[in-house]
Amino acid sequence: MPGAQFFRFLLAGGVAAAANYGSRFVFSAWLPYPAAIACAYAVGMIVAFALMRRYVFFAGGQPMAPQIARFLAVNALALLQTLLVSLLLARWLLSLVDADRAEALAHLAGVAVPVFTSFLGHRHATFRS
Repeated sequence: MPGAQFFRFLLAGGVAAAANYGSRFVFSAWLPYPAAIACAYAVGMIVAFALMRRYVFFAGGQPMAPQIARFLAVNALALLQTLLVSLLLARWLLSLVDADRAEALAHLAGVAVPVFTSFLGHRHATFRS
């Protein structure tokens, strides 16, 4: 059932997004904002792959290496979406709020943008039967 699968995708993605978003603040203590976003995205990807493989697409019986390669390709496109939205929105928000708040809000929006494109990519490419 596609609706139930999308709901599980949203739950798994929510957990992964929280790992992504939360770890960005840790990385920001040592790295510039764009690098912190990229590192946080990697944390989120690891969490997402594990949860989606097991609980969303039930693809544990398939070879992992090709899934990882396809997962990385789908998420490379999503990373570009995340970075573009985060950077552009942060610049725009800087005129409205302080820099830390602008970066936090912009990154939150950036993480949310690729939800639908990622679902379709993972459903039809990454974890296809």
